[in-house]
Amino acid sequence: MVSIVETMTDPQLFGPTFGGDSFAAWRALLGAFYGLPLDDDQLETFQTLTGREKAPVGAFDELWLAIGRRGGKSHAAALVATFEAAFKDHRAKLAPGEVATVMLLAADRAQARTLLRYVRGLFEHPMLKPLVARETAAGLELVNRSAIEVHTASHRAVRGYTLAAVVCDEIAFWHSDGARPDAEVIAALRPALVTLGGKLVAISSPYSKRGELWNSYRRHFGQDDSTRVLVAQAPSPAMNPTIPQHVIDDAMKDDAARASAEWLAQFRADIEQFLSVEVVTEAMRTEPLSLPPRSGLRYFAFVDPSGGGADEFTLAIGHAEDAGLIVVDQVVGRRGNPAAITGEFCDLLKEYRIGTVRGDRYAAEWSRTEFRRNGIAYLDAPGVRSELYLSMASALQAGRVELPPCEKLERQLVSLERRTTRGGRDIIDHPPGLHDDRGNAAAGLVATLAAQRRAPKILIGTYEHR
Repeated sequence: MVSIVETMTDPQLFGPTFGGDSFAAWRALLGAFYGLPLDDDQLETFQTLTGREKAPVGAFDELWLAIGRRGGKSHAAALVATFEAAFKDHRAKLAPGEVATVMLLAADRAQARTLLRYVRGLFEHPMLKPLVARETAAGLELVNRSAIEVHTASHRAVRGYTLAAVVCDEIAFWHSDGARPDAEVIAALRPALVTLGGKLVAISSPYSKRGELWNSYRRHFGQDDSTRVLVAQAPSPAMNPTIPQHVIDDAMKDDAARASAEWLAQFRADIEQFLSVEVVTEAMRTEPLSLPPRSGLRYFAFVDPSGGGADEFTLAIGHAEDAGLIVVDQVVGRRGNPAAITGEFCDLLKEYRIGTVRGDRYAAEWSRTEFRRNGIAYLDAPGVRSELYLSMASALQAGRVELPPCEKLERQLVSLERRTTRGGRDIIDHPPGLHDDRGNAAAGLVATLAAQRRAPKILIGTYEHR
């Protein structure tokens, strides 16, 4: 059988694409992963990229790669998928009607389409084109009872397959509606790989020190006794020496923390999880999702307006108990026409006898006008977003907050990140590409109620001197 390195160097196969000096590091790394012998130069590359001292004694089951931007990750992912589907014969292990699937998983549909274009480009090769029985929207079906399919990262999407291999592209950036699905997806993939002894390859630029990429790096990088899992870390120039150094130098001058992750493949030390799962879940009541208005209570509200699109228009309503507990009665999110949602929210506010709502001090004027038009005054939040989250965190950690059992709210709060700026200031926000609409509304409400408790009370009456 042809080895993966032979496919990369053979002039009759992919030699013109992968056989040059710019792919030398990829050849060494993939060769080691598949248990191929390494020459002296390849061994040195292997040791540098993996932190190991000894040459591999056999093939590995899993390959986890923290690689800088423009390091050829997507191209390599497509190559591995093509090799596993076209150059391996799994038919002896397949039941009648069963197909050996090579799955390419990406963070979103756009990235999945990019991977599929790379795969289709490789199958345009005259020697591979006859293997294609049918092209589909999701990939290719081959005449050898193998298939290549691309999917977005979802643990539901990967079940029910017999996998010959799986490639997880940019796994450090897998997010879905505030959740981090990487752990669930990997847990669902491993059983599907057992039948055919399939390979798991996870390739990504690194991000924060959490998630499956970081966990694998922490456990297996530089560990010669890890015979099943291989982890490598490589800055962009190590995998693609054609990248101009001045591009990286300029990026380091602009934002060293970000550039260190994107170009030098370093996990970011300036980003950490803001709220733990335990802190958030302990604050959540078991039921109900929404508490109805009660007489004798004074209610407050906070709104996170949206102009439409992917963001939710979100409203949080709550009150403070005599013992100092801040209760979030409900958090409501809507998508659609902002004016119609404002009207709906104003009706809800009036049910709770609320005549004033607080919100982002930088909100568009239409938000304030629309609330006023519906009989509700709009006041500025008691702080900027990060200040609201810091106030909420303090109350949560003190056990002074009751949250509704809303899964979306929980995921958004747990996904929040604390970033430290070069000036030493903490910024609390959601990860790139995610949303925190419900989290922001709840935090604003908690901060508003906390500020009310701290406000001085003025007592008017008579004073009798004794």
